[in-house]
Amino acid sequence: MVLAKLASRQPYVLSLLRIVAGFCLSLHGFQKFFGVLGGKRAAAGSLVWFAGVLECFGGTLVFLGLFTRSVAFILSGEMAVAYFYRHLPKGFWPILNGGELAAIYAFAYLYLAAAGGGPWTVGRLWRGLD
Repeated sequence: MVLAKLASRQPYVLSLLRIVAGFCLSLHGFQKFFGVLGGKRAAAGSLVWFAGVLECFGGTLVFLGLFTRSVAFILSGEMAVAYFYRHLPKGFWPILNGGELAAIYAFAYLYLAAAGGGPWTVGRLWRGLD
């Protein structure tokens, strides 16, 4: 009974996933791009700076539900590159190489690219910009 009720709310849970994933990733971007929230501002034009741009602005777009599928696809790729470039060289297991967050983000954003942003999006208000 409880699972059936939860299943009927799947579109709204999808929106919640999108909101939380976008918000959390944007915070990582704010650290890299602006040097706030305990982060260090990355050198302009560096690889970390570009990651900060994607995370800050892409995460914000996903949070709002604007261009969700396209932006989530790009962010999924960014997180996969982050995993393979920064974490995998430290070892195979994500729990040991510090890459579990990048791996989870990569697949969460891949899911959002496939599923869309759910019913609670700013894009739906602006006619199809989801």
